[in-house]
Amino acid sequence: MTTTDRPLATVDVDRSDPAYRSWLKEAVRKVHADANRSADTHLLRFPLPDSWGIDLYLKDESTHPTGSLKHRLARSLFLYGLCNGWIRPGAPVIEASSGSTAVSEAYFAKLIGVPFIAVMPRTTSPEKCRLIEFHGGQCHFVDDSRTMYDEAAALAARTGGHYMDQFTYAERATDWRGNNNIAESMYEQLKLERYPEPAWIVATAGTGGTSATIARYVHYMQFDTSVCVADPENSCFFDGWLRHDPDATADCGSRIEGIGRPRMEPSFVPGAIDRMMKVPDAASVAAVRVLENVIGRKAGGSTGTGLWSALKIVGEMVAEGRTGSVVTLICDPGERYLDRYYSDEWLAGQGLDIAPYTAAIDRFLETGVWPE
Repeated sequence: MTTTDRPLATVDVDRSDPAYRSWLKEAVRKVHADANRSADTHLLRFPLPDSWGIDLYLKDESTHPTGSLKHRLARSLFLYGLCNGWIRPGAPVIEASSGSTAVSEAYFAKLIGVPFIAVMPRTTSPEKCRLIEFHGGQCHFVDDSRTMYDEAAALAARTGGHYMDQFTYAERATDWRGNNNIAESMYEQLKLERYPEPAWIVATAGTGGTSATIARYVHYMQFDTSVCVADPENSCFFDGWLRHDPDATADCGSRIEGIGRPRMEPSFVPGAIDRMMKVPDAASVAAVRVLENVIGRKAGGSTGTGLWSALKIVGEMVAEGRTGSVVTLICDPGERYLDRYYSDEWLAGQGLDIAPYTAAIDRFLETGVWPE
């Protein structure tokens, strides 16, 4: 893979220069035009027995032009950086990422004609690295995911570029009051369903920006929906939320790419959500494999983390005799992880046994009883 040890020229601009203002207007137009060309993502139904009186939906974010939920975030971050005067012609945009955000940001960087560098763990899936380079970006690897932030900031300083810093700005770059954010889209798509206001929305957290957007929108619109965040192993979000500890940390990186963090990220807003669940990694993998069997679609591990928690909530509703709808997300396609979550050899190497969790889901779908 390409590395980025060579410095790039520092670029500065006079922001009153008509040439810069013309470039800025054109860059913003191109980003808006991308959104205008893109239809909204589908809301798929996960089949459940009619007798339960519960509908489970998956918001399929894998159908974005760059194939993941992070396309929305990258668009918002680029507009935020451009309108703040942080992204400049000729200067590189640099991001710390476990892959999917970097793929989407590489796409938008190419769209407006600026260089892009992704600072990523060396363990990032080869397919994500290929996609970053396909969109014209460069991959800069670190051996310890906890050093991504400092390395990205240092690289920006060395090159005169802009460190996008998704983990800080994700929750503020997106307009959570509406403007076609993911929450507004969900509710619009549910309008004609039998339970148009979901009982629960289940999200996962990498930056925390998606859960913050959804939860804030729910409160702003005065809905009765509850919001749950599902957290994988090797992530500090659950412990930090449970203990009200903003300084919580984890000792190693998450095996579920795209979610789970070793520190409490600034964009994770624990006070906005109603519940968190800790999900075993083996359960996440089992859930995405069941999903493929049920709807014929492969999805990434983060989708499985959210789906496991959504099914557990459905089980609780069945046990309590409640009806309603539950929504979770397909975050990205499983084709990016064929050598991981769909590889029995990788699972064995990680010491993950998905069989008990697969059997638990199968029994639940047959009986309506969630395992204790």
